Formats: sequence, structure tokens, C-alpha cells
Amino acid sequence: MEIKSLKVLRGPNQWASFPVLEVWVDLGHLEDHPSHTLPGFNDRLMQWLPSMIEHRCSIGERGGFFQRLRTGTWMGHILEHVTLELQSLAGTTVGFGRARETSTRGVYRVAIEYKEEKFAVECLHTAHRLLLSAIANDPFEVACEIKRLRKVLLDEQLGPSTRSIVEAAKARGIPARRLSDGSLVRLGQGSKQRRIIAAETDRTTAVAESIAQDKELTRTLLSEAGIPVPEGRPAVDASDAWAAAEEIGGPVVVKPRYGNQGRGVSVNLSTREEVERAWHVAREQDAAVVVERFVSGDDYRLLVVGGAVVAAARRHPPTVRADGSSTVQELIDRVNEDPRRCGDHATSLSPVVIDEVAMAVLAEQGLSPESVPCLDRIVLLRQNANLSTGGTSEDVTDHVHPDVASRAVEAARIIGLDIAGIDVVTTDIRHPLETQRGVVVEVNAGPGLRMHLEPTVGTPRNVGAAIVDTLFAPADNGRIPVAAVTGTNGKTTVVRLLAHLATTGGATVGTTCTEGVWIGARQIEGGDCSGPVSARRVLANPSVTTAVLETARGGILREGCGFDTCDVAVVTNIGSGDHLGLGEIDTPERLAWVKGAIVAAVAKQGSAVLNAADPLVVDMKKWCKGQVVYFALDPANPVIVEHLATGGLAATVRDGWIVLCDGPRETRLANLDRVPLVHRGMIGFQVENVLASAAAAWCLGVPLELVRVGLESFSCGSAGSPGRFNLLDLEGTAIVVDYGHNPAALEQICGAIRTLPHEYRTAVYSAAGDRRDDDLIAQGRLLGATFDRVVIYEDAYIRGREPGAITRIISAGVVEGTPHDRPTVIEAGGNWSESAARVLDAVKAGELVLLQPDTIEQTLPWLAERYGTRLRETHFEELVGLAVHGDKQRVPGPSEPVEIKQGRLGRVVYASRDIAAGETILKTWGPQLSKRTRHSMQVDTDSHILPAGVIVLCNHSCEPNCGVLIRSGVKELELKALRTIATGEALTVDYETFEYEIEYVGGQCLCGSAKCRGRLSGYKQLPIEAKVHYGEFVAEYLRAQETEVTSPVGA
Repeated sequence: MEIKSLKVLRGPNQWASFPVLEVWVDLGHLEDHPSHTLPGFNDRLMQWLPSMIEHRCSIGERGGFFQRLRTGTWMGHILEHVTLELQSLAGTTVGFGRARETSTRGVYRVAIEYKEEKFAVECLHTAHRLLLSAIANDPFEVACEIKRLRKVLLDEQLGPSTRSIVEAAKARGIPARRLSDGSLVRLGQGSKQRRIIAAETDRTTAVAESIAQDKELTRTLLSEAGIPVPEGRPAVDASDAWAAAEEIGGPVVVKPRYGNQGRGVSVNLSTREEVERAWHVAREQDAAVVVERFVSGDDYRLLVVGGAVVAAARRHPPTVRADGSSTVQELIDRVNEDPRRCGDHATSLSPVVIDEVAMAVLAEQGLSPESVPCLDRIVLLRQNANLSTGGTSEDVTDHVHPDVASRAVEAARIIGLDIAGIDVVTTDIRHPLETQRGVVVEVNAGPGLRMHLEPTVGTPRNVGAAIVDTLFAPADNGRIPVAAVTGTNGKTTVVRLLAHLATTGGATVGTTCTEGVWIGARQIEGGDCSGPVSARRVLANPSVTTAVLETARGGILREGCGFDTCDVAVVTNIGSGDHLGLGEIDTPERLAWVKGAIVAAVAKQGSAVLNAADPLVVDMKKWCKGQVVYFALDPANPVIVEHLATGGLAATVRDGWIVLCDGPRETRLANLDRVPLVHRGMIGFQVENVLASAAAAWCLGVPLELVRVGLESFSCGSAGSPGRFNLLDLEGTAIVVDYGHNPAALEQICGAIRTLPHEYRTAVYSAAGDRRDDDLIAQGRLLGATFDRVVIYEDAYIRGREPGAITRIISAGVVEGTPHDRPTVIEAGGNWSESAARVLDAVKAGELVLLQPDTIEQTLPWLAERYGTRLRETHFEELVGLAVHGDKQRVPGPSEPVEIKQGRLGRVVYASRDIAAGETILKTWGPQLSKRTRHSMQVDTDSHILPAGVIVLCNHSCEPNCGVLIRSGVKELELKALRTIATGEALTVDYETFEYEIEYVGGQCLCGSAKCRGRLSGYKQLPIEAKVHYGEFVAEYLRAQETEVTSPVGA
């Protein structure tokens, strides 16, 4: 059995919404030998780890796992359970695990929950060794291994003080991230983050900490402010220390001026020998030594947090009780066997140590470490009661006198500490200090919390929660709004647009996507940054008030998500998928399972924005703990209709408007005509991206008016959405730049391109080598069906394929997709720039070129540098409006009573049969344009369309035989006969009945009718009698301007 690979999934992942190890295990020959076939294996395993009887496993009852062992299960599954059990026995409670077969026989993927990363990995390898020993019937010291693992855990995990704060933060939903191997932890995210180091916070000033470290300065400041303190002074040498003791009179304390944790402190010293020896002990800890009056009484620690005493403990010096036969050292060793006593202060108590101070205390009692005290004698090991030197604690929080608490709070305020440990010596904490000559002996920055969290005697106090409450207001969870975006296509566009909408709403947005990382408008990193490392970088930045994070498949598989929860999860689509065949993700369903990790990570108060037109995305609803908001182009989508009927939320399109729906209530957000990204609604996949982004911004709480402003101001060009259907014009040649690199994306791109009038189309295209052959062939088919010429370049990422293999496979697909009546030219290019230059340097006006970039960040600059001012950005409607009269694809529909013939002014519409007066001849509509063009029709004050079909081929006449019905709010044009029209008669209309001002045709009229007006200027110059004559055949928006135009023709 071999561990082939190991991934540490630190965030929500395909297995769970919490961290897990993902292990790939090759069972080798053990694939043929489940547990019940291995002699003695089950008995040994159950004997070594009897506590696994609590594992319920899939059977769902106590002892379930042992039942599985007896009936036979495989080593991957057993490895999962043993690793979990070792973690639990060594000190962390975990219980989630999964084992799944892979496509390779004998290889399993095993997921194992963990809390501490390095410790869990060590448990995994220990479990591996344990199982091999159990199989081979080799000895294995389970108890020793668990003891070793416990030490690994204690070395890795946060200390008790820091851990208590982190756990209290997590209990409030505040995220925590350890920033070093020590105790530096960030609580919260972005602009809401706070930092702690043990019991110090980012509010603990360097000045206050510096004062607290100086025992003499602290004593002086407290004394000046009227806080009772013991008198004392520094001593420059041993003899000066004795001199100071004589000046003070009575027993004294000698301690380092800048010491901590009780190291080098000697108390209750009366003789010159004791004082001078103590000075040397203190001098070993610090160059400066202080002598103070010794005050008799008990040793208390009061914890002040945010201007209040939140806990108090009485500290007892370390002692041992003699048994009459053991030496002092043996008694100490026995005390140190208590599992609560651990080095590095990692547990509730610290070991008792024998040092010079302890030796002196023993000597005062006539003892040494080798002495055997008489039965039941209490042996004092130190005079001071610090926990760090082996002392114990007793909770006295409920007994502190209010005056004592006030003195402690005042002392902390004088030093300037937000969190302070105030050391008090007094006879009884239940009475004021002044009535019993009590004193404050020290003020500690970054005080240890162990004595309060787990007192040896008394009630534990949740002081970590008190500290968190001073850092975060009651309703503040320390989180900034986080939106995660995933899907097969459209992720980066949605991320960029959503970031723009949030910015318009006033946020400083941290953005990650496949093109880099941005903090506000400043890019801090380039390249593909759609993974967890980049997400964590954004969440760590204190300037960020909202995060919008592209969350790609690869990052989820590699390390999990870069956040623990999100407020909004957007899934654009799954469709036929992408990157299939990698990492056991070989179907769209499995891809949806992976990408659904962000939906499972949605907070209870959050939202999942899901594509209602994609069944795999709709199915993700079951993983969402928050609300679901659907989006789709069709308001009649059954998923949306059913969802709204139950009071749900949705975003859709109705009558050319982006509409936000809350149950039956609808809010018009923005007209598609005014949203640049969607090119007046003509690019369906961009409309879907806008719907997803608008819904997500809605969920993030961006005011709807600002969402509208953001949609209308977001650039569809290279600045706002680089590499996403960017439209360029190169001296009459249309260039589409789009990074689409999978069949689903290419299908959408080709669909949009086929609506354009260009008769010759070229594609410069490639694909990454890690795509399946089927995917490459599918892309080739689409290229062959759409383009007259396909130039295939060699992508920079051939990813394991032989040079030229990608070109051969795509070419085969192109051949399959090429229509019989239009052969497609296939060329093998060099690299991207060589291929692009070959095509663009030889194009002719009126052609169209699709450029699929190798790398987005290099493509647009390359184009700008090579073609300079010859290249400009353009818009979809400009491309649609090119050379309509030369568009040979415009032919009559089967039921339309017309035909197209060549006339004196170009292609003309003729009646193919007799047409009666009043008969409807044609009905049509078309995409809306931002401005009037030569072949558009004006349908409202500021709205023009380019009608589909042959109506645009109807010539003008000042005495027409047809009229056009244009009704406000009705998206349909009707061409009706004003009189009887004979077979073979050309159909004509009066352009001035719908164009307010004619710019393109303005000048001499060429209709040749008896009533020719000579010039065409538009409706504003149309004679009043003509306006009345045409009646309803004047566009409704024009009739609304003049009340006298009310009668239809012939009335």
C-alpha cells in the first residue's frame, strides 16, 4: 500500500465545507485482499485501537466500522478511519471521512477531516505505518505513537491564550487565520480585520507595552497616580541591592527590571547573603535589577479587558506533598507527569523546574532535590506563584471587591493597556487594598490567560470571548461582503462587472480573476489569479471593503476555496463542461460537484445566484444554506416561474429590460439598449452575464439605482472586459477578440458571429493540450461550420502532447463541420503572433476575423503596437449595419407574398402575387442601435432598429403603396398595403413617416412619382396634409407630437 499523493484542502472543497486532507492511495495487491481475508488483521487493529468501536461508519450505529471490518472492507477506507482516530486520541476531535475508488484499479481517493495541518499529515503517515504493521503482524507501540503525536500537536497548535481568543472569535462567526508559526493571528477580513499576538491586540500600543516591560517605570507611574505600590529602587550591583534593602527595611523582593513569567524573581529576602545571591540570579535574566519591599499576603492576578475586570485568580506557588519515601526530585517528577503540565506553556499548567531560585527556597527549608522529606510534609518549591514556573491557580472572580477592581482598571489605564494582567498582593481580595496594606506589584502586557481559562480550582472564565467583544461590536462578525464566482464560461466577465457594480456602490473592491488581482483600481498581480492564494491575498488587504473572487475548478481541486464562507455564490453555467478528464473530473456532473463547493459555502444569510437554464446548476440548490436567486433570459423559464410562485427571487429579461423579481413584484432595472456589454441585447451570453452580475449586486446590497448606473457605465471593450467579445475595426475589417476556449464558449461566439453580415470569415484559433480529443474535435466542427478559413496556431500550453497534435485533431473536426457547399480552408500557423499577423496583414475590408488570444494580457497590446491608429474599437450594431443592400442572405420567408429582384436602385422587393388593400404583407423586428444608420428605421424618439428580413429593401416613394405600422411599446413592425398592389409591382414606403430627421438619404428624392416632394428631410418637414393622409401609418411616437394626425388612410 503506497500513498501516491497528498493534497491539503484548506477551504471549502468538493468533499466538505471544512478543511480535509485528500490522499490518493494505491493498494497494490491489497486490492484483492479486503480486511476479512487478512489473517489476524482485524483482531490486531481492534486490539490496538479499541476506541474505534465508536465509529458508526455507513452502518450508522456504534460498532458499525468494526462490522465493516468483519464483513470485509478495503485499506483506503480503513486508512481513513485510523487517521481520524489517531487525531482524536492525540487531542483533536474530528469525524468526517470518505473513501472513493478512482478510474485506476486499486487506487482510491481518501478524504480526512483535520484541524491542525502538520499534525494531521503526521497522523496519516502514522496510520499508514500502523496498518502495514497490522497486516504483517509486526509490533506497533500505539501508546508511544499517540504520546509522540500529542507532542506534535502541542508544538503546532496555538497556545492556550491565543487559542481561547480564536475559538471565541469562531464561535461568533469571525474568521481567523494564523499568520506565523507563533501566535500572530488575523481575526476578520479586509477592512474589518484585527490582529492579536496571544493576549495582545493591535490596540496595544508600543508605548504602553514598553512601559509595562519596565518594572521600575511602571511602579513609578503608578505611584505618582496614587496607586498603592511597594517602595523600591534599581540596584546596580549586589552590594547596592543590600543597601537598597536596608533603606527599605524588612524583607524585600529582588527581580529583573525587564523580566517576565517570574524568571529570576526572589521574594521574602531578609539577609545580606540572600539579597546578594538573588541579585546575581536576577542579573542572569536582565542587565538591570530592581529591589522592592516584600509585602506579605496572597498573590492575585486580575485580568482587565476593555476597561473592566473580567476575571481574577489567586495564584499558589508550586509545592509537593511528601510520601515519606521519595526524594524531592522524584516528587517533582511525579507532579510533572500530570498531562496538564507541558513545556512551552502549551497546556493549562507548566512543569515545575529546579533552578537557582528553587534551590535557594529548598535550602531555606533545609532540603535539596535529593532529600527525602517526612510523610505529608508540604515542600515549598518557589516563593512566587507564577504559573509559568509551576504554580497553580484558583478562580476568585466572584469575590473581588469593587474598589480593588477599580484600582486594577485604573492601573491598566495609567500604563495605557487595553488588556492587562494586574498583579496584586493583599491579604484578602474581598476587601479594599488600602485597608490591608495591599499593593499592585506589576502590570503585564500580553498577560497569560491559562489561569482563568482552566483554573486548578474554581470556575473557568471565557476570557477569550471578553477580548473578542472588545475588538468587535456585538453585531459585527468581522467579515466583509464576499462574492465567489464560478462556472464553465463567463466567470471573468461576471467578476469584472460585479466588481464594477460594487465599486459604483461605493466599495473598495478586491478582485481576483484569470487576469490578475486588483485592489480598487490598482492591479497588484498579473496572470491567472483565480485560485485560493489570490483570494486570501485580497481578504488580507485592510483596504478592501468587498471581495469579488473568481473561483476556478483547478484551485478548488488543488487546495479548496480561499475563504471559509461567502455571502454570494454565482454559478454562471456548467453546460458541457471544460477541463474534463483531469483529476477524475470526467463528466459535467462531476464538474458541477466540484464547482458546487462555493454554493455549499454560502452563509445562512447569503445567496446563491444560479443559472435557471442549466439543469446541473439548478440542482446545486440542494447544497445552499441561504436563499437562491435564479437568472435566465426567458421569463417563462419553468424554474423561475415556480420559484417566483413560492416568493423566490430572480433576474430575467422582459420587453428589453433587465428585470429583478421578488415573487410577483417586478422592478425594471435597466434597458438592454443602455447596457454596452450586451450590444443592445444581441449577444445572449453577455445578457446572461449581466443578469448574474446584477442579481449578485442586488444580493450584496448595492442600491439598485447604482446597479443601473454601473451596468450602463461598464465598458464592453478591452478596458472593461478584455478578451471577452471585444470588437475592433481594422480599416473596414471586423475583428472579434474572444478567449473562448471550450466547445460551449465557442458555440456562443459562433452563434453571435453568424448574425453578422460578413460574407468571408477567418478564425485564428487553438486549444490547450490538456483538453480531451473529443473536445478539440467539437471545437473544430464549430469552426468548420462557421468560418471560411481556419488558421490553427500552436498554443503555448501543449501540456504533454506532441507538437502538431493539437492542430491535427482540430483540423479533423473542421473537416467534419465544413458544409458541402462551402469548403473551409485549413492552415497550420506558427505561434499566435505569427498566425495573427499572417491573417491581419492580408485582410480586405468587409471581412471578419476571430482572434482567440494565446494570452489576453499580450494580445491587445500586440494589436495596438502593430496596427496603431489603423485599429479602433467598434460596436456590434456598427458591424450589423454594414452593407445591408449587398446582403444576399436576406430572402423572403416562405409565407411572405414577395420576391427580390434587381432594380434600378439595387435589390428591390416586388409583389409575387396580387395583394389586397389593407393586407399585412410583412411582420418583423430587429436589434436596436445606439444611433441612426443608413439602413435603420426609427421606432421611438431615441431608438432605432435594423429590421430582420427584406423590409429594409423597400425603397422610398412620396406616393407609396405600403405603410409601416410602428406602435410604441410593441416590438413588431407591420408592412401593410395602402391600396391594391398588382403582381410584379415594387413595394414602397414613405421614409418620412418614421424618420424624424433623415441624414443619410437627405437630398434630392429619386422616387419619380407624380407627388414627389423633391427632397427628403424627415417627418419634421413632412407637409401637414401628408401627415393627416398617412394617419396611423405615421410612427406612433411622431403622432404623439401632433394631435391633428388622427385619421387613417381612406377614412
